[in-house]
Amino acid sequence: MRQLVAAINNRDSSTLVRMAGDLPQPPDRRLHQEVEKLMDEFFEGLKQVFPASVSTAWRNPADEAAAKRQWIAAFAENGITSKQHLQAGMRQARASGSPFLPSPGQFIEWCKSGERFAAGLPDEAGLYDMFRLYCRDRGMYDCSENFPWESPACFHMVTAVYNQMRSFNLSDAECRQRLKEQLRKMSRRIEAGEEIPPPRKQIPLLHIPLGNEKGLDRIAEIRRNLGLKGRR
Repeated sequence: MRQLVAAINNRDSSTLVRMAGDLPQPPDRRLHQEVEKLMDEFFEGLKQVFPASVSTAWRNPADEAAAKRQWIAAFAENGITSKQHLQAGMRQARASGSPFLPSPGQFIEWCKSGERFAAGLPDEAGLYDMFRLYCRDRGMYDCSENFPWESPACFHMVTAVYNQMRSFNLSDAECRQRLKEQLRKMSRRIEAGEEIPPPRKQIPLLHIPLGNEKGLDRIAEIRRNLGLKGRR
């Protein structure tokens, strides 16, 4: 799929449209024949995994050509630009157990979740469960670094949102959203080849709303934790 991935990665719209058969072929016909063959193989793979697609979504060549345009555009728009992404998506597809073709959006989510799994990252539900467990058991450990993290990435994602929750008094829904954002950012970092550092001592950033009762209570809490005497 190297040529296909290159076409997607370069956002080569003319090549992608030609692959669907809508434009006259360029002089370098041999190259585009190879790209078309690779794309055909990808769709043949989908049809084998989802046999119902032949009698439903892709009843005739025109339907299949239209589907190719939509799927390729969806890949380009959502950053599915590597062979690893597509392989991860096909693994999830084979494990789905359904005979019916997924939407491009569902397949893209399989690509991304499969890539996260291969990188040792949990899915959104798994990360949220880990976050709740950390909130519950945090007091059992001398420091956050001693918590039994599944990976350095999990440490950074969960503690970042935990500190934000404490600092900004976030609701459960807000924590869920920030965990989702952390997972997306971490996936991009790992995909870019960045090495995620191991857990290290963190200094929480506290937003203290000075000038009101809540701020004074927070200052008093900090003073108590530090063993300092003083009012409130």
